[in-house]
Amino acid sequence: MTEPPFRLGYNTNGFAHHRLDDALHVIAELGYRAVAITPDANHLHPDHTSDAQLRAIRALLDQLDLAVVIETGARYVLDPRRKQRPTLIDADAEGRERRLDFLERCARIAVALGGDTISLWSGILGDDVDREDAWRHLVAGVRQLHERIKPLGVQIAFEPEPGHLVDSLGDWEHLRDAVTLPDFGLTLDVGHVPCTESISAGDAIRKYGDALRTVHLDDSKNGVHEHLQIGDGSLDWADIMRALREVNFTGIASVELSRHSHAAPEAARIAIERLAKAVSA
Repeated sequence: MTEPPFRLGYNTNGFAHHRLDDALHVIAELGYRAVAITPDANHLHPDHTSDAQLRAIRALLDQLDLAVVIETGARYVLDPRRKQRPTLIDADAEGRERRLDFLERCARIAVALGGDTISLWSGILGDDVDREDAWRHLVAGVRQLHERIKPLGVQIAFEPEPGHLVDSLGDWEHLRDAVTLPDFGLTLDVGHVPCTESISAGDAIRKYGDALRTVHLDDSKNGVHEHLQIGDGSLDWADIMRALREVNFTGIASVELSRHSHAAPEAARIAIERLAKAVSA
């Protein structure tokens, strides 16, 4: 496999049934050079992970030569009854503060593990909050987060997510312009592009290359947000790999197959084999 300038990684939300250290060993053995760790109820829970545990994971990452980015999209880590809540756009100020505290803790986890980036999204607009108020909450929350984590040396990579308040790349631009932070970055999920955009995933990479902080790799077809296995949808993977080279992306491009945990080692193997062919095409 020809080494690309970026590091191919795998998201631990696709290893939900594995212990984290076991997942890291499998990911490295398959040839991945990075990992996107999603702090979750079973993996580095932000409220219940000690400094000693973080030091142990950092040592393992170093041993396995895995670079790391921290993802913050765990489904029930803050509320066991409500998926991915609370968020930065909730009507409830206490809930917004809980999300902000969680994101700051994730940034501190990133530093402890040798990373410098956290990826986040807006959340879904609730029935109890006006869209303009939600945008106001989001802008304020992102600015507060930036103020808290910039001294740590951690940068924000914000992900447009289909169905969320920030749904599209146009929405990301609107948020970028509103927060007015010079280092505000983009998390681009290539599988989302056909769901919200009129350009290809490769061209989205080319258009937003300067803003890319981390990339998610998953397939899709018919404009449906499904997180399909690499090659099981309609994305042009050879073009995606070329585009990442063309924009000189040197960060982490991680496979995100959160619905494949029941067969995680096999899913991760298939993904990297198919990506290797795309890189060489």
